[in-house]
Amino acid sequence: MKRSKTEACGGAAITLSTRALAFTVTTDCGPRVTALSSTLGRAGNLFLEFPVNAPRARGYDLRGGHRLWHSPEDIVRTYQPDDSPLAVKELPTGVALTQPTEEKTDLQKSMRLELLGERTIKVTHAIANRGLWAVECAPWALTMFRAGGYGVLPLPPKGSHSAGDLLPTYALVPWSYTDLALPVWSPHRDFMGIDVAKGKAAQKLGISNYPGWSAYWLEGTTFVKYAAVLPEVKYPDFGCCFETFTDGKMIEFETLGALTSLAPRKTATHVEYWTLLDGLAKPSTDAAFDALSASVSRWLKHL
Repeated sequence: MKRSKTEACGGAAITLSTRALAFTVTTDCGPRVTALSSTLGRAGNLFLEFPVNAPRARGYDLRGGHRLWHSPEDIVRTYQPDDSPLAVKELPTGVALTQPTEEKTDLQKSMRLELLGERTIKVTHAIANRGLWAVECAPWALTMFRAGGYGVLPLPPKGSHSAGDLLPTYALVPWSYTDLALPVWSPHRDFMGIDVAKGKAAQKLGISNYPGWSAYWLEGTTFVKYAAVLPEVKYPDFGCCFETFTDGKMIEFETLGALTSLAPRKTATHVEYWTLLDGLAKPSTDAAFDALSASVSRWLKHL
């Protein structure tokens, strides 16, 4: 692993790299992962980057890339600014980043990014309650990608009615503005395809149970994120453990942790694993999705 100082979002940042990939994190704001790229592919940074001084969303500087929020979404609590310098701790295989406690919520966010070999990044998200009373929330990990690619949301394995499978296994959760008739959505037997270029208006969809991974293909490089789905916990948003949002200009993949009453001096954590796969076909057909799924299965066996 190589570590170097750089700039991102108008301030100081750190880039960590292997022979296969490189990623950049902010240290003057966030925590935020602003860039992730394959050193072997041609796509460059897969993450969306907002221009410095771009208009804010309800007072919050989105900046792009990967961030940590707390769910359920609230117009005040969720959009608390993260503009202050971070506490930075170098790790043998990565970095740990901690923001100051949010003044209005008494919650404190942190991220720990660790390289596991050449192609896997472990991202541990944490929300600590520094206040005097419990707060009901869930860690919410959001990754914003550049437009122009194709996303896939795998669906749970199919059962058999004749074999006695009589109960539901998952739910698709639309938002009030979601229109499943639009061509941005491409339903298949084993996955939901998301054609970002066909997203002409804001669309969002969640799922209550799925294999735990999702993928975004862009110019020959496929980003995969995995977060374990815990069967005995309560998730926000009608039980969503994964959500995706697109407006055609970008796409966001979001995993969620357990919805809990976070007591004072307690911390909630949520872990994702990331990898980049090069050379796979755009997973918009059943055959291409099957090839991607096989590659992901081999990767997951080594986590």
